[in-house]
Amino acid sequence: MSVDTIRKRADFLAANRGIRVARPGFVLLAHPNGGRGARFGVTVTKKIGNAVVRNRMKRRFRELLRAVLPARGLADHDHVLIGRDGGVERDFDKLRAELDEALARAAAGQGDPPRRRRPTGR
Repeated sequence: MSVDTIRKRADFLAANRGIRVARPGFVLLAHPNGGRGARFGVTVTKKIGNAVVRNRMKRRFRELLRAVLPARGLADHDHVLIGRDGGVERDFDKLRAELDEALARAAAGQGDPPRRRRPTGR
C-alpha cells in the first residue's frame, strides 16, 4: 500500500472529526477519506518549541509514519499525528510501539472520548 501526504487544510480539519487516540508523544487522528487510500499528515504547534525543534519532530514523525503505515495503517483513512510536548525526546522505538498501539485502537474503533470545549470567557 502506498502512502500519500495530506496537503490541504480542509483535509486536516476533516481528520479532526475522526477517531482520536492520545499517546504520551503524540495524538493520532484517523478519519475515513472516501477511497483516496492511506494518507498521512503531521502538525506541531508553536507551543512545542522553536522552529528547529518543531521541524525535527515533524521529520521524525514523517519517518515513523512512512515505516509503519504501509503495513499497519487503516485503508482509505487519513492519519494525522499531532506532536505533543516531549515527543521530540522520546525514543524512536518507543514512538513506533505507541503508534502501533494507537493504530490498533483506531482500527477497533476505540478512540479516546471527545475533548471538552473550553469556555470562551465572554
